[in-house]
Amino acid sequence: MDPLLLAAIVAAATILVLFSGVSVALGLLIVSGGFLIIFDGPRSLELLPEIFFGKLDNFALLSIPMFIIMGAAIASTRAGADLYEALERWLTRVPGGLVISNLGACALFAAMSGSSPATCAAIGKMGIPEMRKRGYPDGVAAGSIAAGGTLGILIPPSVTMIVYGIATETSIGRLFLAGLLPGLMLVGLFMAWSIWSTWKTGDSVALSAGSYSWRERLEILPRVVPFLIIIVGVLYAMYGGIATPSETAAVGAILCLVIAMVIYSLWSPRAIWTVLRDSTKESVMILFIIGAAGVFSYMLSSLYITQSIAEWISQLDVNRWVLMGTINVFLLVAGFFLPPVAVILMAAPILMPIIETAGFDAVWFAVVLTINMEIGLISPPVGLNLYVINGIAPDIKLKTILYGSLPYVGCMVAGIVLLCLFPGIATWLPDLVMGVEP
Repeated sequence: MDPLLLAAIVAAATILVLFSGVSVALGLLIVSGGFLIIFDGPRSLELLPEIFFGKLDNFALLSIPMFIIMGAAIASTRAGADLYEALERWLTRVPGGLVISNLGACALFAAMSGSSPATCAAIGKMGIPEMRKRGYPDGVAAGSIAAGGTLGILIPPSVTMIVYGIATETSIGRLFLAGLLPGLMLVGLFMAWSIWSTWKTGDSVALSAGSYSWRERLEILPRVVPFLIIIVGVLYAMYGGIATPSETAAVGAILCLVIAMVIYSLWSPRAIWTVLRDSTKESVMILFIIGAAGVFSYMLSSLYITQSIAEWISQLDVNRWVLMGTINVFLLVAGFFLPPVAVILMAAPILMPIIETAGFDAVWFAVVLTINMEIGLISPPVGLNLYVINGIAPDIKLKTILYGSLPYVGCMVAGIVLLCLFPGIATWLPDLVMGVEP
């Protein structure tokens, strides 16, 4: 059978299996095993356990559960509320300041947790009621938090970036640095839109109502400083040559647990057990997907699908930016239906040969891919962040949340365009800190 036709059949079968309701990892194993039996015979299944566990035999994978524990410990405390309250006290007089406070809190919380849903839940519980009380439209209140929560998979430390680095054999340290400036760029675009849209309503005075004394502004800072120290400390340990990403993640996890216990009195054995239990569940889910994706990649390569697609793309007489636009559309559509980790692990074996053939930088592409995944988090039908916000504020219709997040989707698209025009936004900092790759 022609490999390209086989590729189309595999894609259709994968979509059908995943839409059947089975887990992503189990679905990938079913598809992989089925096609290997059909084309290579039952004996081909003997290799699958070795491939599955071989994919997990990577020391860098230790950083995933550690960063997840780090985020779970922070999410179980009032850290999100404290971040929100601190920024709200300092920015309350700025037109649209409350939206900016929420976005800033989302960015900081995302840097600590690396989880978009956790960021939405932590900041949204405080921010959405307060914005509605101040007179902000429901769409703005809910949409800004849903969009701000997506920053969790871009601003380091990011589990998504770790998965991409393992899947493509790209330096995780470079990927973390590459996500920093684009993450801040998105925060800036979100804030710029919030200020402009608030000013456009003509009611900026009412929306920025509220006054705090300097004493009230300063007294909240000590509750925020420890978390800022953790962020700076984790990045310094990683890039100062003190520790590897996995070792840094372990230290960060311990520090976050200690801070949660000391500052927020998280001493209850049940509370600590909940943090560890939830972290273990999420870590196992991600590792299971990684192992299954390794089997899926083997199947694609064994049936000569990956090589045929790369060869076909290389022979197309099209501008490489047209090719990149097509890849972006593919990633957007995939992100509408699948979680970021699944998209990365499924698409990486196919896309990386194409990216390299077209002359694009793998680190730069990681940022573009991640922003596409962010858009998927606030787009139906999956749109995980939309449902998290709807759970926090059930009286706000899902349609209202979606419409409120659309301007921020536009900001993300603008961010991708800026990265295409100025790739140094993603590559300059890694090259500066770690040197230019040969």
